[in-house]
Amino acid sequence: MTRSESPSEKEIVSNIISGDMSAKKYLYCRYAGYMTGVCSRYITDREDVRDVLHDSFLKIFSSIDSFEYRGAGSLKGWMTRIVVNESLKLLKQLYRYESLPLNEDLDEIPEEEPDLDSIQLPELHTMIRELPVGYRTIFNLFVFEEKSHKEIARILGIKESTSASQFHRAKRMLANKIKKYHQPDMSIAYER
Repeated sequence: MTRSESPSEKEIVSNIISGDMSAKKYLYCRYAGYMTGVCSRYITDREDVRDVLHDSFLKIFSSIDSFEYRGAGSLKGWMTRIVVNESLKLLKQLYRYESLPLNEDLDEIPEEEPDLDSIQLPELHTMIRELPVGYRTIFNLFVFEEKSHKEIARILGIKESTSASQFHRAKRMLANKIKKYHQPDMSIAYER
């Protein structure tokens, strides 16, 4: 990897397959930050995120020869699927999705679209990470991975109706968090 310009995904894969260690390092450096973000949408514990990323990159490097180039972005997409699958593997070990308690207070929250224009992406990311694990997982799979409830049900080993219900509740919980974010803190006004 001596060229000064960035190599294409195809070149990176070809170089890794031919045994170029600098290509592995380049791939890791180029995508580690993004993959950390993907993983942290599902996993909230830092040590678990590191473990999942480690396992994901081991899997990426050991199966890179099975990667099929399908145009720009296909390598990133392939790697993302591996990170998501490794994240889900850990979550399946830690939790059972069918047995998650439902928050009945959510039924009292009116269904309205939250104002997303005035909220920064890091705050929204934090709110998503604060959702209960089942809600967060299904929300991420539906919104970010664009999976249907049928696909989510198959992936997680749950009923399709459970996926739809938990997604609906995740949306309501997130909308409530966003609404509270936009409400001024009245305690500050009274401190004067």
